[in-house]
Amino acid sequence: METLLLVLDLAGTFVFALSGAMAGVRHRLDLFGVLVLSFAAGNAGGIARDLLIGAVPPAAISDWRYLAVSLFAGIVTFRRPSVIDQLRSPVLLFDAAGLGLFAVAGAQMALGFGLNPVMAALLGMLTGIGGGMTRDVLLAEIPTVLRADLYAVAALAGALVVVIGAAFRLPATAVTIAGAILCFALRFMAIRRGWHLPVADGLGPSTTQARAPEARKEDGASRR
Repeated sequence: METLLLVLDLAGTFVFALSGAMAGVRHRLDLFGVLVLSFAAGNAGGIARDLLIGAVPPAAISDWRYLAVSLFAGIVTFRRPSVIDQLRSPVLLFDAAGLGLFAVAGAQMALGFGLNPVMAALLGMLTGIGGGMTRDVLLAEIPTVLRADLYAVAALAGALVVVIGAAFRLPATAVTIAGAILCFALRFMAIRRGWHLPVADGLGPSTTQARAPEARKEDGASRR
């Protein structure tokens, strides 16, 4: 189980690092910026998980393979962004798979460190969504998990399968696989069918939109 989780963790790190690097390329960052985003997207969730449960130093820092996988994904994307962009649909599917793997791995590790089931499920969800949230924050964007699709909900569902299975003393490997499959299925259907949670009704222009005309007037006045 430990070896399997390590392999899946590294695979998920690579996929999420690709998504972070692509976001950096689309924002026209330099090589350093792209590599920072690739590492952040691939490892932020795992680092947050390890720090919260006291597994220090975090695996992403103490194990060179996490850094190597993240940098490799970033360099490949920086050198051949068109190739990665053409693989958008496969990358989305791998991203969904990585989300499931990270969620169940995070929940399993949290249970191993003695956390109660509720917090273990939340920590599994955090492991899955942490990298994407960090990537979006670094790019000054509202995190995708807060505004689109079933992302965090899918991760939480997969983590819940793990903690429920542990409560009933079911085989850990089977429960882990089942949780990952459920998370992947929910995320996949959300991508294909546009499933999402209810969205808040707007009360008018956002603060940013409301301030935009005033900002333009002030800018024009300053130039005059």
